[in-house]
Amino acid sequence: MIFFSPIMSILLIYVLAAVLPAFFLLKYIYKMDTVEKEPGYLLWSLLLAGVWAALASMVLEMIGNTILDAAVSKNDPNYQIILAFLVVAVVEEGTKLFFLRRRSWRDPNFNYMFDGIVYSVFVSLGFAAFENIKYVFTYGLSVAMPRALLAVPGHLGFAVFMGVFYGRAKLCESRGQSFASKVNIALGYAAAVFLHGFYDSCCMIGTKRATTVFVIFVVAMYFIVFGMIKRASRRDRPV
Repeated sequence: MIFFSPIMSILLIYVLAAVLPAFFLLKYIYKMDTVEKEPGYLLWSLLLAGVWAALASMVLEMIGNTILDAAVSKNDPNYQIILAFLVVAVVEEGTKLFFLRRRSWRDPNFNYMFDGIVYSVFVSLGFAAFENIKYVFTYGLSVAMPRALLAVPGHLGFAVFMGVFYGRAKLCESRGQSFASKVNIALGYAAAVFLHGFYDSCCMIGTKRATTVFVIFVVAMYFIVFGMIKRASRRDRPV
């Protein structure tokens, strides 16, 4: 029989509060992959790739923050927007894409369009789960619920847009259309950066108007994203 000390029990509660939101969304995406399930070893490696992306982002964002602080005053009204788009969004979506391509692009299991969404979401939610653990252990359980409802599904939303274009890019490559493949990769990255940057800038600005825009944006994005997932699942085809 295993006995948990009070400290171990608290740590377990913190980890579960941080990880469970990502787990449920991952389970949903896995269920929607109806044509051909991806092997477990690949999905676990994609989650780990998301963790590596989060660690790389921490370093690159520190560098980006240093450069931004040297170039723009924190009192500048555009500071938060520049930070959200050109530091946070560019770096985080860039590291996700880098590790996503590194792990999955040449994998023989990448043979259906919907796989692009699955792979992108697993990397992104691996990133989000790691980030969530950091936030929960830093700020306590009070941040677990808002992050479960906003931040983790937000990463899902950015990943779905990237994943749709990622699948199209793979289809273009299989047809010998290398330029179109690169364009789709770029479009997927741009879409994820825009959504991520807009999301974060509304949060960082923090005014009443920005909060209102944020709520409308999040609701609209969730509605669109889950529609995209269902549509992509129904129309899945080989690449």
